[in-house]
Amino acid sequence: MQNQARKIFTTVFRFLPVQLFLLHFRKYQLFLVFWIILVLTITGDFAAVFGASTLFLAPEYLGQTNFRGMLLLGGAMAVFVMAWHITTFIIHHTRIPFFGAVRYAFIKYCLNNSVLPLLFLVFYTIASIRFQLFHEKAGILQVLRFQAGFYFGFALVVILSFAYFFRVGRDLLKTVIARIANPKLIRSIIPYDSLDIDMDLLKADTYLSGRLKIKKLSEVETYHPRLLNTVMRKHSRNATTATLFAILVLFLLGLFNEQPTLRVPAAASFLLLFSVVMGLVGSVKYFLRSWEILGWAIIISVIGFLVKERVVDLRSIAYGLDYKAAQPKYDYNALKAIFNSERFYMDRDAELHRLNNWKNNVADSAGKPPLVIISVSGGGSRAAFWTFRALQYADSLSGGNLFSHTVMLTGASGGMMGATYWRSLHNLHREGRIDDPYKGEYQKNIAKDLLNSIVFSLASVDLISPFNKISLAGYSYTKDRGYAMEQEIIRNTDGVLDKKIGDYKQQEAEGKIPMAIINGTIVNDGRRLMIAAQPVGYLTQSEYDLQNETYPPIDGVDFATFFSDNNPYNLRLTTALRMTATFPYVLPVVKLPSKPNINIMDAGLRDNFGVELSNRYMHVFRNWIKENTSRVIMLQIRDTRQFEVFPPSEMNTLGKMLYDPLFAIQNKWEPFQSYGHGYIKDYLKEYMGDRLEYVTLQYIPDEGKKSAALNFHVTAREQEDLLKSMYHTENIKEIQKLVRLLTPR
Repeated sequence: MQNQARKIFTTVFRFLPVQLFLLHFRKYQLFLVFWIILVLTITGDFAAVFGASTLFLAPEYLGQTNFRGMLLLGGAMAVFVMAWHITTFIIHHTRIPFFGAVRYAFIKYCLNNSVLPLLFLVFYTIASIRFQLFHEKAGILQVLRFQAGFYFGFALVVILSFAYFFRVGRDLLKTVIARIANPKLIRSIIPYDSLDIDMDLLKADTYLSGRLKIKKLSEVETYHPRLLNTVMRKHSRNATTATLFAILVLFLLGLFNEQPTLRVPAAASFLLLFSVVMGLVGSVKYFLRSWEILGWAIIISVIGFLVKERVVDLRSIAYGLDYKAAQPKYDYNALKAIFNSERFYMDRDAELHRLNNWKNNVADSAGKPPLVIISVSGGGSRAAFWTFRALQYADSLSGGNLFSHTVMLTGASGGMMGATYWRSLHNLHREGRIDDPYKGEYQKNIAKDLLNSIVFSLASVDLISPFNKISLAGYSYTKDRGYAMEQEIIRNTDGVLDKKIGDYKQQEAEGKIPMAIINGTIVNDGRRLMIAAQPVGYLTQSEYDLQNETYPPIDGVDFATFFSDNNPYNLRLTTALRMTATFPYVLPVVKLPSKPNINIMDAGLRDNFGVELSNRYMHVFRNWIKENTSRVIMLQIRDTRQFEVFPPSEMNTLGKMLYDPLFAIQNKWEPFQSYGHGYIKDYLKEYMGDRLEYVTLQYIPDEGKKSAALNFHVTAREQEDLLKSMYHTENIKEIQKLVRLLTPR
């Protein structure tokens, strides 16, 4: 019995598919990283904050998850799987020299090397079906149709690959590629040594034939090693052809990314990029052999040199700004000279004039209307959807009083997208260009996906063809994923946000619409960048610090004032919104035309809720508010719970002991800010008294459900949960309070 079990184990163990599967874990584990990243992405354990799993589980094409999107993703997955087969075949072919004598060797290698891809496909199918059923609310027949599309695309690419790339016939392209892929060219420059000789032959007795039958390798006819090496070399040229083909496809996709029909699902473009990277890694390993580490060191050094010399700049630009005009100097002395006490009082007087205009527009019979200041939190599309829904719902219940009584709105990231969209729609309604600002279609617009366009551009434009030029707002710029995001925002909102900052200047000054201050964080020194259509020099430093004429602490920069020579009001509104939402790595850091360059990132790094700026605004205008308003309402809209209690993190493992102290601030950044804002509220109440009222609307997930992810995609389930949260008992009470405070006495 024991001998029988050992015989079965030996038979299975020496089966070529099993040997190849184990080989990948024994040799060159670097190639397994691609599969590990894919698995962790789909499970949500990698890039979860970016919503990467959604790109694979519910790929969007032409704005929705459909059969064609799944077909394109299936085709891209097939390209990745074939790249895996090609690359590993080139790397490991010396370990299976007997396979060169098998007819259609590569096709049969693919069959025997498919254990890992098949396991992944089973895992992916289960995960995607589950996600589409429970998160995207798709029907069973629809999900089955999606799966059919995926596997049809997969099978189509595999068949085409076998029909073209791996035929033995010669043509001009293959002749050229064969010369490029000949390792003798490298050997004549870099001599190989004994380290390059690997005699680790696979010990396999059987293999899977083309008809899916198990055959013995002992039946394979033997040939001279030189002939076998010739056959293997033919397949190495095919690997180079496949890599060049993937690069060409990505380049063309990036070149025509403005065409919606050519904008494949982001996950598909990333799989193509993975295929290219895998091919390049395999090529370096194949050609350089034992010199591989030195080769990578040289490649990385060259890339680093190009970035340092600005031949390649990974930063983005602000569309609309004049980068060729005189660049202002950015240092403390320059800021001190611009944002002095004269500027403070001059800008304050201009704002007082605007406030008086607003008062004349909304004054009630008593002449003292309630004044509203709105601060919104960051949080990607989740915050954009929640903010817009909260403002739209509260304003409809107040009969439009919320919009008309709001003098200023500010905040960070996605919240500002929702708030500015709300403001723009009301402005169009005020001008008679739309009949109803409360339509459900506007809510759907702000919930539309942004992540797909960002990631697609990252894979096909940023990394493959970063030299695309466009003419925009009167100037020439390069395209990147920041531009792709802006264009998607414009499309999603039917062009409503296709504006410049200066387009709102006159209406704000007349007090007809609220002033919007869009913030960013200056990476150079942590100061706040404030983008507004009105001068806001009175917010660049505390009023108390004006007494310090020698070294006044300036903690903010008024964008329009500082870049007065660079056509600041020509800045696109979508660019300002992108700058305030520049989450690390998802979107590129924005460089502004100063010396040295000011680099801008997400406003949430400084204040994710807009509370600090709102409180400073109220402090500066406290006397006017007391004399001219009946009350001031601080409306705060948060996409997270205020003072939420997080479960304790027990440091009971070595990983947690090392990880928790390092990332405690990052993971608890929002609670830290919330606690600090509590002190600010206490101080503000001291000089505002009972005139100051706080109203807070917060996203509260349904009990037992996971909160919506922080990224640029909101699933159907998440939208449902966000909508339901508006009717939570806490939010209903706050809305009733807001409506009561806005009702004329």
